Amino acid sequence: MTTKHLTLRLATALFLAVPVTATLTATPALAFFGGFGRIVYDPQNHAENIVSAARALEQINNQITSLQNEAQMLINQARNLTSLPYSALQDLQQSVQRTQQLLGEAQRIAYDVQAIDQAFQTDYGPASLTATDQALVDGARERWQTTVGGLQDAMRMQAGVVGNLETNRAQMSALIGESQGATGALQATQAGNQLLALQSQQISDLTALMAAQGRAQNLEAAQMAAAQEQAREQRRRFLEPGTGYQPGNAQMFQN
Repeated sequence: MTTKHLTLRLATALFLAVPVTATLTATPALAFFGGFGRIVYDPQNHAENIVSAARALEQINNQITSLQNEAQMLINQARNLTSLPYSALQDLQQSVQRTQQLLGEAQRIAYDVQAIDQAFQTDYGPASLTATDQALVDGARERWQTTVGGLQDAMRMQAGVVGNLETNRAQMSALIGESQGATGALQATQAGNQLLALQSQQISDLTALMAAQGRAQNLEAAQMAAAQEQAREQRRRFLEPGTGYQPGNAQMFQN
């Protein structure tokens, strides 16, 4: 039973306890002392006092309830402002740094626009008409080594991304656990933000992997194109008419 209901029942009981004869008569009860009359009991006033006391008690109970609600609201606000005690930032940064390191270790023609333009003007350009046969062979070997290096870089990038999967799995499991056990809105939001950061790191790995694979494929295609151009030049040299046979003096026996 609540305090409010208890107060109303107490007021009703006290009000009903007033004598019926006292409530029905319009003249208050009088007592005479020394020839002078004075009121010693007023049932109507008594009933009004009881009702006023009950209302005052009800207001006090309402104020107590309001204070309890405000205190609970402050507790909830404190929970909502509590920061998440877990952070995956360091592990995510390390994964990104490993991927960046692999990109920076790319061999020969890497991810530099000026270096690519320079290589396609020299190594992958039209075959020189004045270059020696040995120079053509050396150029072909250089392009082959560049292509092999690109393929190796792509495979190393694949290995690095696969290596990051275990770290990503552990971080995802931890962040989901923190999100489900969050005590307030701030903790839930921070856990969600870290999950988004983890997703961004995975997208970065995927982007780097696609770039490495695309580089390897492009280098292989460029090598094939340059090989075709070199083969054309070598065939032209082979079919080019020469000066013909020039007889010379041969001395077979020496006197």
